[in-house]
Amino acid sequence: MTKTYSTILFSQTEGLAQITFNRPERLNAISVDVLMESSDAIDTALANGARALLLTGAGRAFSAGLDLVDAGERHARGDNDNILDEYFAPFARKLAELPIPIVSAINGAAIGGGCAIALSADVIIARRSSYLQCPFVRLGLVPDTGTTWLIARSVGRTRALDLLLLGERMSAEDACLAGLITRVVDDERFASTAQDLVNRLASGPTVALSLIRSQVASALTLGFDDMLKVESQNQLIAGATLDVKDSLMAFAEGRPPNFVGK
Repeated sequence: MTKTYSTILFSQTEGLAQITFNRPERLNAISVDVLMESSDAIDTALANGARALLLTGAGRAFSAGLDLVDAGERHARGDNDNILDEYFAPFARKLAELPIPIVSAINGAAIGGGCAIALSADVIIARRSSYLQCPFVRLGLVPDTGTTWLIARSVGRTRALDLLLLGERMSAEDACLAGLITRVVDDERFASTAQDLVNRLASGPTVALSLIRSQVASALTLGFDDMLKVESQNQLIAGATLDVKDSLMAFAEGRPPNFVGK
């Protein structure tokens, strides 16, 4: 299925949903419309049985971050909304709480809030020629959209401070070595690799994948004993699914499991 939007491209084939930021003339800068349309597309995908989500950008950038032109126009019109609290933060929270796995395919520059959205995914691949940058400090601003949490949790205090205080570019290869992204792919293999990964997740045991997402988030804050309890509770939920029943039968029958996501 497809649904038409003005700032993004959205498509869904069975369990696989894809959102492509589609403002290449603006390097896919993030306006309020981008966030609202992306949020609506995610709701549509879930309502239609999506089991995995792919995020990417059209053209030569994943996203250049906040659309300063859009923000300025909203201010000039007298809009009193707090863009961060009313749009960016809710979208970041939506991605974090999504019940399906996310793959981000960083096809070019991922800057500021665009970098945060890219790093919100569970599996993050990047075109070898792409780069990350968090230049908030160069505008006299602080990181937002969960950037601080995502980067500090991934690379630690000193590396996070280096990235955020200096606001310099980080190549895809350096980002991979630092633990910010999953893998770097040669440009000619980038699109097919992204599709292969998201297809694999879309055909996987959806309930277990969702629980794994939440477990990893819990592991960042809980102690060991509390984490053991979470794992035990979630294992009971996963163990009652049709996917586990089929996987046990598949093992006995010597065939691959047929996960239906339930």
